[in-house]
Amino acid sequence: MKRLNLVFMGTPHFALPTLKLLHLSAHNVEAVVTQPDRRSGRGRNLCPSPVKEWSIKQGLEIFQPLKARDPLFLAWLKEKHPDLVITAAFGQILTADLLRVPAIGCINLHASYLPAYRGAAPIHRAVMEGAPYSGVSIIEMTKELDAGDIFLQERVDISPFDTAGTLHDRLAERGADLLLKTVNALAEGKAEKRVQDHRLATYARPLSREEEKLDWNLDAMELYNRIRGLNPWPGAYTVFKGKRVKVWKAALPDMNEDTAGSADPGTILSAGDDSLTVATGKGSLILLDLQPAGKKAMDAASFCCGYRVDPGECLGGDA
Repeated sequence: MKRLNLVFMGTPHFALPTLKLLHLSAHNVEAVVTQPDRRSGRGRNLCPSPVKEWSIKQGLEIFQPLKARDPLFLAWLKEKHPDLVITAAFGQILTADLLRVPAIGCINLHASYLPAYRGAAPIHRAVMEGAPYSGVSIIEMTKELDAGDIFLQERVDISPFDTAGTLHDRLAERGADLLLKTVNALAEGKAEKRVQDHRLATYARPLSREEEKLDWNLDAMELYNRIRGLNPWPGAYTVFKGKRVKVWKAALPDMNEDTAGSADPGTILSAGDDSLTVATGKGSLILLDLQPAGKKAMDAASFCCGYRVDPGECLGGDA
C-alpha cells in the first residue's frame, strides 16, 4: 500500500477521532488546517479549537486561515504537495482551486446517511425531527454542498433516548473508521464510488436562536425531540416567572392517556417529587432536568422546591 501524504482539515471534537486515527495510520499527516481561535467564556478569551489543541501536543504543523479562499492559504497548500486533503467538520467551504490541489483529490466525512441531511446541522436535525436513523458518509468533495460521489457510508440507528451529544459521539467514532478504510482503498487504487440520488436530498439548515425557545403550542413529541436535539448544545429553554430556564431532559407520559386535558399549553399540571409535568399543544411533557439562568443543572424535584413551583402556573412568555 502506498504511503499517502495527507493534509487534514477539521475544527470541533467531531473531527478528533478521525485525526487521531490518521495520525496512527501508515500514512503521513503532513499538516493540519483548523479554524482561527475564537473568543469564549465569560472572560471572552481566545480559545483554540479541539483539533488545534490536540495537534499542538503531537507537534503537527498547523495553519489557521481566516478564509479558505485566501490566496496565501492556497499557496501554502500547494507547497505541501498533498496526495489527499481530508475534511471533517472544518467549517468552511473549499474553493474549486483548492479542490484541484491534491494529487488524488479531496474527501469529506459527513455526519449523515447522504443524501439525507446535507448541510450544517445534520446531527441536531436528525434528532430534532425524530429520525429513526442517521449515519456517516465518506464523499468526494465538489463545489456543490455535500453532493459528491459516495465512497463508503454506514447507517446508525437513533434510539428514542439519544441526544445530539450521544449520537455525535457514535458518529464521530464510526466515521473515523470508515474514513481510514477509504484512505487505504485510495492508496491501494481499489476505491470505488457511486453517485448520490440527488432527488432524495434533504437539507439540515443551521440552528436558529428562535428554535432554542420551547413553544408549548407544539405537541409533546415535537418538544421532546427538540430538547434531545439541542442537548448538549445550545440547549432548549423556557421562561418561568420572567427568567430563562434550560431544559436538558424530558420524558413522555403514557401516550394513551390525555394527561393535559383542556389545560392551556405551558400550564404546569403537577410539580414535585421527581418531575414537572406541563401541558402542550397535544398531550403533556414531563420535565426531568432543568437549569435556571446562572445556576447549575438540577433535577425537577430540586427545581420545584427551590423555585416554589405550583400547579396552574405557566411556562413561556418573554424573559
